Amino acid sequence: MSTPQQIRPGETLDVDRTDPAYRAWLKEAVRRVQADANRSADTHLLRFPLPEHWNIDLYLKDESTHPTGSLKHRLARSLFLYALCNGWIHPGRPVIEASSGSTAVSEAYFAKLIGVPFIAVVPRTTSREKCRLIEFHGGQCHFVDDPRTMYEASAALAAQTGGHYMDQFTYAERATDWRGNNNIAESVFRQLRLERYPEPAWIVATAGTGGTSATIARYVHYMQYDTRICVPDPENSCFFDGWTTGDPDVTCDCGSRIEGIGRPRMEPSFVPGAVDRMMKVPDAASVAAVRALESAIGRKAGGSTGTGLWSALKIVAEMVAEGQQGSVVTLLCDHGDRYLDKYYSDAWLAEQGLDIAPYTHAITTLLKTGVWSG
Repeated sequence: MSTPQQIRPGETLDVDRTDPAYRAWLKEAVRRVQADANRSADTHLLRFPLPEHWNIDLYLKDESTHPTGSLKHRLARSLFLYALCNGWIHPGRPVIEASSGSTAVSEAYFAKLIGVPFIAVVPRTTSREKCRLIEFHGGQCHFVDDPRTMYEASAALAAQTGGHYMDQFTYAERATDWRGNNNIAESVFRQLRLERYPEPAWIVATAGTGGTSATIARYVHYMQYDTRICVPDPENSCFFDGWTTGDPDVTCDCGSRIEGIGRPRMEPSFVPGAVDRMMKVPDAASVAAVRALESAIGRKAGGSTGTGLWSALKIVAEMVAEGQQGSVVTLLCDHGDRYLDKYYSDAWLAEQGLDIAPYTHAITTLLKTGVWSG
């Protein structure tokens, strides 16, 4: 244990650790990440077709159009800028992340952009396409059999290699500027400005880290909007249970089947007090919703999009029943092409024991009659 250094009267201790080579590398790395944002156009706000006489508009913020194909591109950019500006990332040393796939794809992209190695610690059940994309962007996959061990495995790898564990589950809510700076919430409200209901009644955002819901909710409160925030949670996830019971230490024994969202613990980046409402959504309902989305607008999406869409449709049904007008926004989180062997595979559904027929019927009935039976 060290003790404070003693100084003689009149003496000033002075230690200068300036590293010109590192500062030059850091400056160039930050420039490259910011340049990526500058090259990127905003993502689209798509309309989900509803009966005109309802006077309700349902939108999906299409985050699949980012360069790495998912909502996590925004998060990865923010995490890299945050870590770089904190002096946590160094040339030649790997960046390591615990991820169910999409964040790792995006972080692999940014690691390659600034020229550092990247290792993704992912569950062995992660879709083959996501693993291929991680490797396509220059990353490596380190597989774990139990998703609950991703955190410890990532920290251990960082210690062994001298790298940096990015830890999206801790830093997602603080790495993004929730007051604005073209975050996802500011983008949504700007795009709605000329719509007939520019201030949505609800924004529905699923939780993987909890960072997106925190950003949207904080921005809404900061801007003094009346918009409410709903966070749907899939099966085998602890956000809903932690939120409803007030117990941040709640855990579950297995991982979520809906990749990208749902966690076996309530992650530090989730901000429960900012959220108005939560729903627990059956996995079969999530799959039914993404298939209904393809029928409605011709776009395949991942299961997390289905979880959000199912909840958004339930809210729309409530508005119809109460004679309310207005708009609802949810997220199209990533491409469905990543999940052709899962959510679009009848064989996978049978293997998982998921029957989507009742939920498909509920969506069809709602769109035909305005009545919710889900």
